[in-house]
Amino acid sequence: MPRRKKKRELRTLAAPFTVAAPSGARIRDRLRVTSADAKVVRLVGEHLGRHARADLAERVRIGQARAQDTERARRKKTLTAVSSSRWAGAITRVSQDQYQLSLRALYDERASLRRAITTISKRLDVPCGERVGKVRGYSGQGERAHKQRRMAALTARLARVEERIEQGRPAIVVGGRRLAKTRHNLADAQLTEAGWRERWDASRLFLTADGESGAPHGNYTITVEPGTGAVTIVLPEPLRHLANAPRGRYRLSCTVAFSHRREEWLDRATANRAVRYDIVHESQRDRWYLDASWSADPAVLPTPDELKQFGQRLLGVDLNADHLAVAVLDPHGNPVGEPHTIPIDLTGPASQRDGRLRAAISELLALARQHDCAGIAIENLGFDDARTTGRETMGRGKRGKKFRRTVAGIPTARFRERLRGMAYHQGLIVVAVDPAYTSIWGEQHWKKPLQTQSKTSVTRHHGASVAIRRRGLGYRVRRRPGVTPAHQRMSAGRATGQTVTVPRPRGTVSPPRTTGTLNRGDKTCWSRGDQLTLFPDLEDRSRGHRTTCPDSSDSANTGQHR
Repeated sequence: MPRRKKKRELRTLAAPFTVAAPSGARIRDRLRVTSADAKVVRLVGEHLGRHARADLAERVRIGQARAQDTERARRKKTLTAVSSSRWAGAITRVSQDQYQLSLRALYDERASLRRAITTISKRLDVPCGERVGKVRGYSGQGERAHKQRRMAALTARLARVEERIEQGRPAIVVGGRRLAKTRHNLADAQLTEAGWRERWDASRLFLTADGESGAPHGNYTITVEPGTGAVTIVLPEPLRHLANAPRGRYRLSCTVAFSHRREEWLDRATANRAVRYDIVHESQRDRWYLDASWSADPAVLPTPDELKQFGQRLLGVDLNADHLAVAVLDPHGNPVGEPHTIPIDLTGPASQRDGRLRAAISELLALARQHDCAGIAIENLGFDDARTTGRETMGRGKRGKKFRRTVAGIPTARFRERLRGMAYHQGLIVVAVDPAYTSIWGEQHWKKPLQTQSKTSVTRHHGASVAIRRRGLGYRVRRRPGVTPAHQRMSAGRATGQTVTVPRPRGTVSPPRTTGTLNRGDKTCWSRGDQLTLFPDLEDRSRGHRTTCPDSSDSANTGQHR
């Protein structure tokens, strides 16, 4: 008798969670400076940027150390002599943040390299054209030799990364490594040497002033008056001769208004609460901008269990490369109305892609408000492991290359951050769920039921959106067994996905019979043992009849994984 194939084990699903509220806010307004103002601001940025790079190099030299061993007080004292106390504090703080960020990037790169090396080594251990368990060997000796060279290169990179982590000295390029490498490929980047130099100098300016509660309008170094919008800057000590305002300050001839979220900014500035300001120069368009940012008060958001108890609707969203598949569900997990599709065009420059993503999220939030939804359920996608292993796990050839490009083009992190901030300001909750099996189970259990009640074409992505929303409130993805489907010729019918658990027996059960009770055919029951309280299966006949109603979570009643 042939052996039965072992059933594939499903991985454990992570519990859904509420995405935290934004930790802060950042707004921008344009500075329409004159040529004289631009010259002074550039001199200040170049002067502070030169000392900031020197301080960052000193922080990297110190390496990994405790907070009291980073010599910040000594470094700040040295910087104060060439700038001011507040400028020095901002420089040392930015150096520490940049150092910690670079270390985290090294840790992530090490994990990524280890995953890639492990995947390739497993396939190299299998002979060409063969399979050992779930691991498939390479198709030929040529591909195998190429992967051996690839593994040697990854191993060398991993050794360098581990050495930097051990020494605590990450490689940091102020201005960006990509822009630095562009210097050697000016023709491909369609840049001249002068144009590249202008971008490079603009990216290395340092014009960041930390806010301070109690200071005038929340920031003493760069001050913006709430009433008039006038901007004044504290000049470093060597540039005090350029001051046109008292106490060594320079007053710009232009003003700012901050039309976006102006009321929040005014509340902080008038109350002298801390506001950080950054002056940014975009050399491509030769424009100056002023960014204002501040930390938000911590907000306590309801958990998925609390949303379930409140009986709130949720909007299920499945993020894809070119569209959002959306389904509205009631508190019991039943689809309401027809599913929706919101297109996303992610082609063109980065600014256009970001604008189209924001427009799609705005349409999504409007749809949630229209259907009185309390929040949105999305998948907690990352694709870090998939992007690391590449061809090893995501297909080969033209089809695999196209699929890998599609995955790389899905803006998971940007979509999550944009949705979190925009939904919070609209009073909506974002619930993140485990993305495992949502597309497979959504197509298996929900595509056909959705199509029966929809006049438009339904795809597997719409079924996945239903699965995402049901998982967001702790319901099972699959439909409950025994629910009557909609009539084939009538649009109205019972709900196709009830989630309210009502224990009941399987099959049809007749009323209890006793001795003397009339039965079909005008016969009477001659013994109590002749009756069955439930419709048993074959296993029950050999082990005795059940006498209690089976629970709805019984494996014999479900027949599928939760």
